[in-house]
Amino acid sequence: MNNKIKLAVAGAVLASASVANAGITWDAGDWTVDMNGNVNAFAVMTDSSDNNTVTGGLATTNGGNDKDSVGINTGLLPSWLGFTATTRQNDIDTSVTISFQPGAGNTQALKGGNSNNADTENRQAFLTFGDKSWGSVKVGKDLGIFGSTAILNDMTLLGVGSGSATSGNTTTLGRIGTGYLYADWIGQIAYTTPNMNGFQLTAGITQPWNAQGGASATSSGSTDEFGYQGQASFSWTGDFAGKVWGGFFSQEVTNITTGVAGTTTSDRANAFEAGVSTSIYNINLVAYAYSAEGVGTTGMLVQGFDTSGNARDSDGGYVQATYVIPTGTKLGVSYGESHLDNNAGDGDALVKENTMLTVGAYHPLTKHLNLVAEYSKVESEAQGGDENESDVIALGAILFF
Repeated sequence: MNNKIKLAVAGAVLASASVANAGITWDAGDWTVDMNGNVNAFAVMTDSSDNNTVTGGLATTNGGNDKDSVGINTGLLPSWLGFTATTRQNDIDTSVTISFQPGAGNTQALKGGNSNNADTENRQAFLTFGDKSWGSVKVGKDLGIFGSTAILNDMTLLGVGSGSATSGNTTTLGRIGTGYLYADWIGQIAYTTPNMNGFQLTAGITQPWNAQGGASATSSGSTDEFGYQGQASFSWTGDFAGKVWGGFFSQEVTNITTGVAGTTTSDRANAFEAGVSTSIYNINLVAYAYSAEGVGTTGMLVQGFDTSGNARDSDGGYVQATYVIPTGTKLGVSYGESHLDNNAGDGDALVKENTMLTVGAYHPLTKHLNLVAEYSKVESEAQGGDENESDVIALGAILFF
């Protein structure tokens, strides 16, 4: 049952050229069409104990008013409807994938007002072509390469993790920003080698990011060069199965504001990652870490540069343990941190560290339907020492097809 859940999650998040983890399939001429996805929603209850200013902090503040908030929202994994069509012609496997992701929540509105304003996203539009003898090429918009395996192994992918109960956004954050950087969904041209006795490599060029900041950490930038991402992995099977992986991200960032009128600078943002996931009997263990310069925290190139155009260092990681009890329920505990170093001249309000401890229970009521209960404690600390803390309880369900 645990393997079926993991395959369903991977299928919903990373639609592939294969229909091995298919949802609802049918033949249409030379093509096989796979319709797949999920619907999920959670009652999210957040208790916030502080109201300090932490720029880039992920712990919810109490707003100087009621410290409690509640809402109905989609979890880390958005509700999903995807279509993949595959065929083999001229000894080449080809596929096309398109998907969209409607939100399950909405923001509050005054009586009589229209509050039906949850976001809807379009995260995938890509094609693939290749053969098992020489690998495959992906062209289009899909989950980024760097950081992708970290999020796929995150147990809060079935739940909520951190995120405001009343946001009305398409998703919450899960462990994004409290253990790994968000891979996001970006345009790319990537090549993946065939599986060579467990070893596999993916590398590609991607749509470049602009540098982003915030109050007391502003900077902007654009690039005239593609981003470069890659990941190598080795997997093995048996009673003691597992996977180890390492990845990189690199991009030149130009036109970064320096704080001096009329002047800009340029720099290169780099990040590296490594992780391991192992399973024995009903136990799964995950350890992951990343280190970066100019990449920032939570999102790619968010607060990666200071107001003088200098790169900030950042790092983080998470550890996780899950155990499937005889009823099929997966019990898990996960802890992670993301750190951002300050530069000379940075304000005291800039985030120094975001951390989150999560415990969860994920019960497969049927082969496709899972009930979820999670508790997360999120803490944010500013460079000047101010702290915010929030406790998040999430109860809900997620159904894959």
